[in-house]
Amino acid sequence: MIWNVVDERERRYRWKRINAVIEPTWQDSSCADSDQADKGSALDPCEARKGVSVADAIAWASGKAHPVTLYLNDAEGA
Repeated sequence: MIWNVVDERERRYRWKRINAVIEPTWQDSSCADSDQADKGSALDPCEARKGVSVADAIAWASGKAHPVTLYLNDAEGA
């Protein structure tokens, strides 16, 4: 389930092909002025998908059983 989204794309209107990364939202708790998430399972991995659409990235991250932060990045050569 998505609890936060961080859009790091320079080309913000590209949606057909991006790179996406998810990490457990509790990892954001050390950031200044952040909401605090329960640590949950320390074994929840960070994962990445390359060359996916924004819609696919959102569906993938939404399907996770634990709270995640979804990072959107420019795809190489996009």
